[in-house]
Amino acid sequence: MCGITGIFAFNLVGKFNKIHITAATMSMERRGPDFQDIYIDEWVGLGHRRLAIIDTSPRAHQPMWDESGRYCIVFNGEIFNFRELRQELVNKGCSFQSESDTEVVLQLFVREGDNCLHRLNGFFAFCIYDRSEQSFFLARDHYGIKPLLYLFDEDKFIFSSEMKTILHYGIDRAFDFDSLVEYLQLNYIPAPNTIFRSVKKLLPGHSIKVTRGNMSLTKWYEIPSNQQQEHQQISFDEAKTRFKTLLEEAVQKRLVSDVPLGAFLSGGIDSSVITGIAAKHKPDLHTFSIGFSEEKFFDETHYAKLVAKHFKTEHTVFSLTNRDIYDHVNGVLDYIDEPFADSSAINVYILSKHTRRHATVALSGDGADELLAGYNKHTALSRMQNPGVKEKFVALLGPLWKVLPKSRNGFFPNRIRQAARFSSGFSLSPAQRYWQWASFANYNEALSLLAPGIRQNISPDNRQDTLLRSLDRSSSINDILRADMQLILPNDMLTKVDLMSMTHGLEVRPPFLDHELVNFCFSLPGKFKIDGSRGKLLIREAFREMLPRQLYSRPKKGFEVPLLKWLRKEMKSLIVDDLLSKKRIEEQQLFDYSEIEKLIRKLFSNNPGDVHARIWGLIVFQWWAKRYGVQNS
Repeated sequence: MCGITGIFAFNLVGKFNKIHITAATMSMERRGPDFQDIYIDEWVGLGHRRLAIIDTSPRAHQPMWDESGRYCIVFNGEIFNFRELRQELVNKGCSFQSESDTEVVLQLFVREGDNCLHRLNGFFAFCIYDRSEQSFFLARDHYGIKPLLYLFDEDKFIFSSEMKTILHYGIDRAFDFDSLVEYLQLNYIPAPNTIFRSVKKLLPGHSIKVTRGNMSLTKWYEIPSNQQQEHQQISFDEAKTRFKTLLEEAVQKRLVSDVPLGAFLSGGIDSSVITGIAAKHKPDLHTFSIGFSEEKFFDETHYAKLVAKHFKTEHTVFSLTNRDIYDHVNGVLDYIDEPFADSSAINVYILSKHTRRHATVALSGDGADELLAGYNKHTALSRMQNPGVKEKFVALLGPLWKVLPKSRNGFFPNRIRQAARFSSGFSLSPAQRYWQWASFANYNEALSLLAPGIRQNISPDNRQDTLLRSLDRSSSINDILRADMQLILPNDMLTKVDLMSMTHGLEVRPPFLDHELVNFCFSLPGKFKIDGSRGKLLIREAFREMLPRQLYSRPKKGFEVPLLKWLRKEMKSLIVDDLLSKKRIEEQQLFDYSEIEKLIRKLFSNNPGDVHARIWGLIVFQWWAKRYGVQNS
């Protein structure tokens, strides 16, 4: 796990940007605290920051060259089948200078070219420089666990693990206002776009080939869209057995490490299953969770302790007061280098910070909800497709839900909020419903926040249609899950974990995103994953005998923070006197203060709904713009 960056200059103008390679590489120090090195020749610069996990010796430092001196790699990630691949290469006469997975990727590419991607089991973002051909080859893993950003223009090609690193090259910082409108709806910006017009994110499962002045993109992997013939007739019991085997194998592969390894444990079914499997193969497993001593509605440490005792792990709970959590907000905001406003990032930041004191690698349950239908919206969709009297009644009472107080910070206000969202989506098309349930504001609501002069120059584009293309054909559960895997998982969930863990030099491994397991799950019918109001049916039944029975009756909760309370109290001055003040908004000439004022009034009303998430999105954007000196342009 590391940070990578590089530049390929096409002319003398591009060549000038090479002077920034050292500073750019240093900016990723938190991603790779163990070692830094760079390579520079006439037209190319490569930089690497290392977090040593496999073969911690200097032999595995990067940039790494093959023995011929033709190929050089900078690599971020882990390959879990590297030992099998290494032995295969040795049998073919290949010699190795290290025990690292990085050298295996390099040697495999030398022999198989871009076909090597189909042989890799793991997560990664890397660049291989062919000095003879004068080319770059870059690739990103199947599901976007590791980030890769790039800029391509007539003078140069630049890539990096982080936006802040690309900014060190002195690039054009002109806004992409379409991306800003997306951000104001979702609180994140979906790939391939970024907040800057000139910078893109490489999509998951894609690769890039760069030669002087030319760039070509290739999709090398996609989630299966049709059930494979051999699994169409599989029984649920057979599916359970196969799923259990594949997940056990995925966890076991991810226990390989030359540094201390533990597991995140929330007490939910996903992390509990991962913990249970890992504990079988690693008796001294250390597990970690955080609790909220003053917010019992959000606290889940009782279940985490129950699971830890059940599997006999060495468990550590980081119990936090509201003040403890709030004191970390600045650290989170300072590290974000592109607007990203999932407030649960604060929890991941704190959990990663404390975990890093005990371990360098942590297993997680990320990806299970998107893979196996674990979100509330999935059960809502299932009930909506086969509505009974209760569902029709909830939909009919839509006008009532609109006026009743709604909030995430309590059982009954949250139920009213959920009922309102359910009823509002009842009459929409599958794509419209999905977008509404995935966002905090619709297109017009987001657009209205922009200053009139900017608003009138933005014409609706087809980004939403592109992102949700599969839902135009069908609203089956597998299509919904595929949309989650392509939109929410890489752009929100995995981005959050990567940013907040790597700021502390912690590697997080999600076994549910083993591509063999994912391919199998998408070959199964949706009824194996959700049945009425019961989501994640497959994993619940496959591991029922292994887990404590109390987990099956617990309510599902998000990994949230008491954001509404903060915004009304501790952060009130930041809102009304600083970042969202009338003076600042009018000087900035980017937003319409009258529209922001409406959101602020709603925030302090007795019916805030989800407005705190929209206010948080604005705060994150304003903090980011102030920190990076970004102006309306």
